[in-house]
Amino acid sequence: MSESGESGGGGPDRPDVGGTGPGGKVQGQRPSGLRNPAAAVRGVGAAALGAEGVGLLLAIVPLRVLDAGGNAGTTILVTLALVCFVLVGLLRHRWAWWAASAVPVAALACGFVVHLSLTVLGVLFGLIWLYVLRVRATVLGGR
Repeated sequence: MSESGESGGGGPDRPDVGGTGPGGKVQGQRPSGLRNPAAAVRGVGAAALGAEGVGLLLAIVPLRVLDAGGNAGTTILVTLALVCFVLVGLLRHRWAWWAASAVPVAALACGFVVHLSLTVLGVLFGLIWLYVLRVRATVLGGR
């Protein structure tokens, strides 16, 4: 028995049910071990989208200093940031995850119109969002 008073593989939060299956995984347990994996994944997605929105808003001043894009560039950045912030609240819907994938693509495309630095932001946030989607697929599995 361990110091915490729990025995073997299970405890009050993770009961040991049914023995081990292929690969040494305990049968009957959630694959991620999280109490609410969907909420945890939504939190990761919300953090990534929130950071993307803040990053886009922070890009306004350097673009204004570079005199790139003018008012149209500022409008595009504010619009993309607002889309990020709105999608944070909609991540409980499956379609919002894929709609959020369009934001880095739009930033990438706007980089060719407004300033090339937006292309870098689009690539960076696109890679981060791909990682978030990968984490979502790993944690939630086939759901």
